[in-house]
Amino acid sequence: MATAGEGGVDRGVERAVDAALAAIDDRYLIDLARRLVAVPSVFRPGEPGEAPAAALVERELRALDLHVTVEEAAPGRPNVVADWQGSVAAPVLIFEGHTDVVTEGDPAQWSVPPFAGIVRDGRLHGRGAADMKGGIAAAITAVRALREAGVRLGGVVRLALVADEEGMMLGIKAFVRNGWANGALGAIICEPEANRPCLVQKGAVRAAVRFHGRMAHGAMPRSGINPIPAAAALIGEAAELQRAYVARHGAHPLLGEPSVTPTVCRAGDLAQLNVVHADALVALDIRTIPGQVHETIRADLSDAVERAVARVPGCRGTVEIVEERPWTETSPDAAVARAVERACERVQGRRPDPGGVPGATDGTFLHAWAGVPIVTIGPGDVTIPHQVDEFVGLDALGEAARIYAAAACYCLGIRP
Repeated sequence: MATAGEGGVDRGVERAVDAALAAIDDRYLIDLARRLVAVPSVFRPGEPGEAPAAALVERELRALDLHVTVEEAAPGRPNVVADWQGSVAAPVLIFEGHTDVVTEGDPAQWSVPPFAGIVRDGRLHGRGAADMKGGIAAAITAVRALREAGVRLGGVVRLALVADEEGMMLGIKAFVRNGWANGALGAIICEPEANRPCLVQKGAVRAAVRFHGRMAHGAMPRSGINPIPAAAALIGEAAELQRAYVARHGAHPLLGEPSVTPTVCRAGDLAQLNVVHADALVALDIRTIPGQVHETIRADLSDAVERAVARVPGCRGTVEIVEERPWTETSPDAAVARAVERACERVQGRRPDPGGVPGATDGTFLHAWAGVPIVTIGPGDVTIPHQVDEFVGLDALGEAARIYAAAACYCLGIRP
């Protein structure tokens, strides 16, 4: 490894960072990001989904002479994993991104075609520009620069470009199950966080609560059992749970308060307004902060459902936990956290302001299932994903690529 010089400055590493930063090609970066945005990769049944975007990054990574593996996380939904080995086979630093994007919605609501990949006024516009094809392009550009500069890292940079982050996170779950995260020193999650390093993110418990009554004529409701009042009672119980959690845990300085949000309430359809329907559904999106115990939350939810059905004699309630994503917290002393902070100082010229991720990311499962320390940082405003007229600034793209290249040097070190 390179040795530290005066004042603890590792001169060999700093020279490698200088070389890598000089090798960043902004024209390549912008062109790659534009090409990625121009490939629609919304997952819809019967459509190609992420496959064309995955094929694009596979071609790009093979052209860089990386060791590339393509695996299906689900039929037709490929993960692309690519390794660039500096000089030794360990440790491993993961750069992670997802190739799927959310729906563009109504294209007529956009000021530009959502998949045209238009560059205008210093911004790349289109669905996925920020979330998160810009981050993918920045990570690939960083590895390209390290390679072009001849940097001999003391380990492996592993690009994990996976499917289905916007759904059930099948891609990262398959990545972890297949052993790609085993023993990794850390992971940088390239999600849009305005290039602020985030060491904490909220967890999530998503539940579907079904209430079961008995069908009846709307003119004779007492001949049946109406599940809707029980569903309404659960919505009130959800508000009480949220108040209790806020009182117990307060607000996290970077993540804010925990929340219990009803997101779906449904029984029957508008074509049958004269029917007391037998079943009703309430879906809840519960967001958690460090210190909350998900097992306790599941028990609290079951108790709330019991109280709700007790108000409607004969009604029953069942709870299905659709998905559970633990909150994560990375120590600022973790090697990847220190490396990213140092990289931000080098590239941005100041000590970075830490942030917190309000939603779950693929990093959730890298951390929870594989024990990998994670830092979430990437180009793009945190508020812009999933909106009409999504964009990412070109300057932010370049800054992210430089942070990633410097972070790889600081995290893995340099071999002579």
